[in-house]
Amino acid sequence: MSTENRWLLPEGIDELLPERAGQLEALRRRLLDQCATWGYRYVIPPLVEFTDSLLIGLGADLDVVTCKFTDQMSGRMLGVRADITPQTARMDAHSLAEEGVTRLCYAGSTLQSTPQSVISGRAPIQLGAELFGSNAIEADSEIIGLMLSTFECAGVSRPLTLDIGHIGIYDALFSDAGLEPEVETQVFDALQRKSVPDIERLSASLPAREAERLARLVSLHGSPDVLASARAAFPDEPAVMAALDQLDTVLAGVQRAFPDVGVYVDLTELRGFRYHTGLVFAVYLEGRGSAVAKGGRYDNIGAVFGRDRPATGFAIDLKAL
Repeated sequence: MSTENRWLLPEGIDELLPERAGQLEALRRRLLDQCATWGYRYVIPPLVEFTDSLLIGLGADLDVVTCKFTDQMSGRMLGVRADITPQTARMDAHSLAEEGVTRLCYAGSTLQSTPQSVISGRAPIQLGAELFGSNAIEADSEIIGLMLSTFECAGVSRPLTLDIGHIGIYDALFSDAGLEPEVETQVFDALQRKSVPDIERLSASLPAREAERLARLVSLHGSPDVLASARAAFPDEPAVMAALDQLDTVLAGVQRAFPDVGVYVDLTELRGFRYHTGLVFAVYLEGRGSAVAKGGRYDNIGAVFGRDRPATGFAIDLKAL
């Protein structure tokens, strides 16, 4: 590298100069204090871990974006965290091993092999909260309430939209369909894009029952009225009804506590399908094309650390606020 180019940073990596750094540090402290008032205790997970624990439980999605290297001391593979969520799950299951409900919060830098957001590039500053030990819908409502309150605490003036769905609906309709992995991937992709032509093409190769269910599901996104449409579309599916009941409960609480927040119900949302087990949600700011906060229920992640605990949580990208 020539001397005139030595100031260049890797693509997607930025530096924060005094004014911006001061703003983000003040915001970080304010939001962590907000989490503390809700009963969430602050933890600082390590920047790097063995990939055996760092990547376990969250599937291939996290593996792809994790930067890895060989530990010169042990010869084992290390990873720089791309997401702090699995680290808090390990801390809950192993380091703390508490009975009952555990509430944890965190804030720290992450590194991703490829940028997942134009604003944050490859190095988001992630702040989040996780609630372990409760599978009650009240826990999901609490996490969503805390997530939305952080935007108020941050002084965000742009209109917010809560995008919410439930992995259990897709799981109830297709878990026993025996779809080949390649076909299921195509179904995921078509549902995420709400592509009716692709759904119709895929339906031609599916059993009649699954094809009919897929055709009904693809249109179930929009205002909260979608929930009534879903009840009419799948009246004989108890698991679907149970998921819709949970969505009704959570949205009633959101509309009471945060009446100015827009709501978009998306029953085709399959983000994190292989590790999320219930509600999934995200927050969008007006004028931004990507989510600035994401979360959901992931009840199975603790099992890989030897302690199967229900869990729900969210993470916010501070650079995007």
